[in-house]
Amino acid sequence: MISGRPKTLLIISQVFVPDPASVGQHIADVAFEMARRGHRVLVYASARGYENPSVIYPKRETINGVEVRRLGLASFGKKSILLRVLGTASFMIQALWVCLTTPRLAGIFFSTSPPMIGIVTVIAHWIRRVPIAYWAMDLNPDQLIAMGTIGGNSLTARVLEFGNRLILRNSSLVVALDRFMADRLRLRVHDLDKKMLIAPPWAHDAHLEPLAHADNPFRAKHELADQFVIMYSGNHSPSHPLRTLLDAALRLKDNPRLKFLFVGGGLGKKEVEAFAKEHSLANITSLPYQPLADLRYSLSAADVHIVALGDNMVGIVHPCKIYGAMTVGRPILFLGPRPSHISDIMDQHDVGRHIPHGDVDGAVKAIEFFLAAPAEQLATMGAAAQQVLEQRFTQQFLCGQFCDALEGALCGRYNPANEPPQAPVAAAAR
Repeated sequence: MISGRPKTLLIISQVFVPDPASVGQHIADVAFEMARRGHRVLVYASARGYENPSVIYPKRETINGVEVRRLGLASFGKKSILLRVLGTASFMIQALWVCLTTPRLAGIFFSTSPPMIGIVTVIAHWIRRVPIAYWAMDLNPDQLIAMGTIGGNSLTARVLEFGNRLILRNSSLVVALDRFMADRLRLRVHDLDKKMLIAPPWAHDAHLEPLAHADNPFRAKHELADQFVIMYSGNHSPSHPLRTLLDAALRLKDNPRLKFLFVGGGLGKKEVEAFAKEHSLANITSLPYQPLADLRYSLSAADVHIVALGDNMVGIVHPCKIYGAMTVGRPILFLGPRPSHISDIMDQHDVGRHIPHGDVDGAVKAIEFFLAAPAEQLATMGAAAQQVLEQRFTQQFLCGQFCDALEGALCGRYNPANEPPQAPVAAAAR
């Protein structure tokens, strides 16, 4: 706890609670903890919903001791690249003014929402001489290049890369989500380890706990009483391809017990819904993002959770949905490459099955294995997942570690050597 009149920790994030986007929820966890520790925390976010711009949030409010201010004309949704660019540009211009005019500034904390918001904070750092802290939730231009959206030598890629190096050099704290992301960041700036924390995002375990199917109103509401539910919950992105799962659902369409439930949003949601419509698949149901308060019901409704990661996305994005699945004690079917952060976990602990992309036969066999397995065997896998999470990936541990590092960066005293050891599954060499 700090004494006297505290200076302001300014947080710039296009999304913030109650918006259901994961990055906003994690930013909120940090904001709430820093406020609990006695800091004055001021957040600037967009006044409109990230996924649905028709949702409008209050311009000013205080949540758990955090002062929230929301900017108008700062998000126009994700229906087109032009709208996203316009919303991002408007938000960044307004954010620059906020960074330059906020009085008694202790430091600025930001992530990758929107991308390159760090350039704004670097300008403020130069002018106001305050520390800035960067949470790398995903990496660009890496992601755009991997998806084929831009070329590796294009002007856009070069500009984004220049911005990345500028942000990394000027940040007092850089947080990478796993060892693979840390390796990519190290290639950009030398001696980054002196100010880098490697820590995955956490499950919102304060809102999550296992819930028996019979006691779950979500299953009753969506008529899942007799169904074995394979669930993908979260952002549907090209970075997390689901085609192998969709092809498996097509092959298994005649099994009346199976239900494939896709919960969330994102650009990839259209592919799921179009595939189900094209093939008239009654075993696929698509639902929107669920409120944070209802996550325990929706996640617990699954019998098996899907985690997906694109083959070329290792170290670029981090499929944090695995932690929610682990918190509610459900087995995991991982679709993705090895080595990766998720395969590190799967290789060391019997928490589910791992199938490479394109192996539809393997996916079908894995789903049939889960379907035929005794309830006790599935419960054992789920309990093993819970145990791994409770040992190293709880919100209390990871958010506390994060805020310790953030406080150190604000005071100019962050030293990675003082941090507790990283989780073995995140650091194991393969």
